[in-house]
Amino acid sequence: MRFMLMQTYGPTPTDCPPMSEWPASGVRAHIAFQQELNARLAELGELIDAVGLADPEAARIVTSDGRTPVVTDGPFPEAKELLAGYRVVDVESWDRALEIASQVSAAPGPDGTTPIQAPIEVRPVMGAPATDDL
Repeated sequence: MRFMLMQTYGPTPTDCPPMSEWPASGVRAHIAFQQELNARLAELGELIDAVGLADPEAARIVTSDGRTPVVTDGPFPEAKELLAGYRVVDVESWDRALEIASQVSAAPGPDGTTPIQAPIEVRPVMGAPATDDL
């Protein structure tokens, strides 16, 4: 089963600030943790993809009527949460996906050791239906 694990930044039990405000040592510890987790998941054959995302200020919104696309800056979320990155994993069960999500949530925060406790949204990846079934 494939799952997408989405990591958000925003209000957490540890009141973690955005990574842009962390000391360099905390950023290094956090990134090293993520890389080590990705390596373990890849070794187990469970990792499909993992990426961090740029801040929302670097994003663009595209809408189109099929002819001329309209591109705008943003999004500038009203909410205090933002999607910071994601992993796609291929695992045997929901339990394994949740186990991986708990590891991601416990990544070190600004001080390089205290778990960040970031909320991780876990969703099954849907397959497209066969066109003959429509």
